[in-house]
Amino acid sequence: MSSADSSLALGHSPLPATNGTERTLLTAVGLGLLALLVAAFTADVEQARLSFYAGLALVCGGTLGWSWYKFGRGEEGVQQNNLWLRSSTSRGAVAWVVGIVLTGFYVVLYWYPHYLENLVRTLDPFSLALRARPADQWFLYGTFYTLAVLVMGGRALWKYRNSRYQLVRTGSVMFFQLGFAFILPGILLFFQKPEFYFTYFWPLKYDYLFPGTVDYLIKDGQALGVFMVFWGALMAFLATPVLTYFYGKRWYCSWVCGCGGLAETAGDAYRQLSDKSRRAWRLEVALIYPILGFIILVTLLMWADRLLQNALLGSVAGGLYKTYGFLIGAVFSGVVGVGFYPILGNRVWCRFGCPMAAYLGLLQKHFSRFRITTNGGQCISCGNCSNVCEMGIDVKQYAQRGEPIIRASCVGCGMCSNACPRGVLNLENGPREGRYQASPLIHADSLRILS
Repeated sequence: MSSADSSLALGHSPLPATNGTERTLLTAVGLGLLALLVAAFTADVEQARLSFYAGLALVCGGTLGWSWYKFGRGEEGVQQNNLWLRSSTSRGAVAWVVGIVLTGFYVVLYWYPHYLENLVRTLDPFSLALRARPADQWFLYGTFYTLAVLVMGGRALWKYRNSRYQLVRTGSVMFFQLGFAFILPGILLFFQKPEFYFTYFWPLKYDYLFPGTVDYLIKDGQALGVFMVFWGALMAFLATPVLTYFYGKRWYCSWVCGCGGLAETAGDAYRQLSDKSRRAWRLEVALIYPILGFIILVTLLMWADRLLQNALLGSVAGGLYKTYGFLIGAVFSGVVGVGFYPILGNRVWCRFGCPMAAYLGLLQKHFSRFRITTNGGQCISCGNCSNVCEMGIDVKQYAQRGEPIIRASCVGCGMCSNACPRGVLNLENGPREGRYQASPLIHADSLRILS
């Protein structure tokens, strides 16, 4: 029985056939991946470089071409047709293959980088031009990461071109990833300055406020290093609370952060896979806040140890740093956080592990003006809003009751509002008075029914 026959037997519409244009564009992507694989196993540097750049051109060009053909010509906005029938978006065989490949890449990147040596060497000319030093595994990763955000950002721009908010938000994460997370750190290295990422702050970039990093940045009294320390402290303890008060955590998680940028672009196809169950919510609370508490404790212990001239921790300080870096910085944020996109959804790290998301979430829930207001009188219970929520919030339950959505986990991506066919959901930065009150229309409807 064919897939179309199976769908009909289950009462679903058959999956649309892939036409010749789509096949051609997807073939280009496949050939590009094959060229990258050839480059990884070619000892001759020039041949590997030629294969590498040809592969990148085919992958990026084919993906952009397919995205335009698929989303740029038809109906814009959230399309939920056949999402749960496709093997690639419903934890099917294709999704598992993609997840295994992504997970394997992160394992090789972190612990077996010598297998990537040929690919790394192909980027030497580019790295020398940008950073005045040969490429390494992290430059290779940064290149792949940035291209993923830019190329899949193009897909998002075509797909969600009906929403000005989504266009600006997607453009923002593309800008910050390319300019502040890729080009600017390279330019700093070119001029023999410390490599610094101005869009990452403590507690996400936890070592930026560790004593050793602070000492490194301010050595010899360099003004730039002092500014970097000042910038990190300012953003972590002053700008973050102020911005979150006015705009919620979306100002960072959905507009600036590189982790969120990759999730919103490359991970967009998997947003519906987030677990909406209460069990998942309990696991979220049980993981993310202890991780935030742990990094706060480690930071305080390291500074106390510094004041006591290493009498408190001694060699244990380095062990704490390495343990956190391995379990959270590598395994959780990389291997699981990105590798499991096709299985667990695109915000696994942001939802369950990111200490910055936990910090912003506490501020958003208890001190922010941000909320998503709902008009339950207009809700038709279609469930589109819950399906697209990447943070596992059952938005429909709030919408049906006309209750504002004030959740620590909400990243303010606005996709629930974009998916709603009745305009029930609105992102607002209103006054804190009445922030938790349900829509007055609900009370009016209730009175009308009772009378």
